[in-house]
Amino acid sequence: MAGRLGILRIGLHGLMTHSRGEIRELLEAHGLQPRRAFGQNFVADPNTVRRIARLSGVGPGDSVVEIGPGLGSLTLALSDTGAHVKAIEVDRDIVPVLREVVAGRDVEVVEADAADVDWTEMLTGAPAWTLVANLPYNVATPLVLDLLRGVPTITSMLVMVQREAGERLAAVPGDSAIGIPSMVVAYHAAAKVVGRVPPTVFHPKPKVESVLVKLDRHHHPPVDVPWELIDPLVRAAFGQRRKMLRKSLAEMVSSERFERAGVSPTARPETLGIDDWSRLADLSDPL
Repeated sequence: MAGRLGILRIGLHGLMTHSRGEIRELLEAHGLQPRRAFGQNFVADPNTVRRIARLSGVGPGDSVVEIGPGLGSLTLALSDTGAHVKAIEVDRDIVPVLREVVAGRDVEVVEADAADVDWTEMLTGAPAWTLVANLPYNVATPLVLDLLRGVPTITSMLVMVQREAGERLAAVPGDSAIGIPSMVVAYHAAAKVVGRVPPTVFHPKPKVESVLVKLDRHHHPPVDVPWELIDPLVRAAFGQRRKMLRKSLAEMVSSERFERAGVSPTARPETLGIDDWSRLADLSDPL
């Protein structure tokens, strides 16, 4: 009964977010435990979720889609900005708890797997959405890239991911973390690591540090060449990233094209930006 009363108090009186003790109480009251299969590490620090809500830039009149809301710590903070929140949760046992937590707020809880939803159908009612999410390591990168490539109504994202994954998403030429994901991101959005999140703010505590990555979708790609032409070159080069480009791209790019593109054939892929890849892939420039 005490746990249920706690939930109602949160839902009706607008407590901004959960403390560590309240998260434990919610789990215990409903016989729940964090599930490793879902990568559940619940944020248990009010200052952290307020900071995430602030960095997302959302406010009254905005529409937010949150993936993996769990027990609603971040959901409450996002709701307190005045934004409409659509929270997508895959764990069917947590969904009823989440619905009670956000009762009386402008929050819609959807039980679904974000990897399988029809995003066109999901994101109705607003022309533009902001994605805010605490993403498990095993789904973070593919999900972010799929949304960038296929869901243009999501115009900005603020994702909390494992540091290694976040640094890859936001990497620029010369960074050791740069790779295929970095180039996909660069084509579709401007990305930046905007904060670090220590393991101590989670329940249970993960063994790794997390980062916050802000991604703002380009209104138009920064280059004129379609990604479908750039992609094979990027994959071939980073598939053999220790090799010079003249070797990894030997069957795809002639020495003449290297010269006209202004790209050194002795360079390695981590030194190239999206402009360089687009010039190498430009089929309007005959061999």
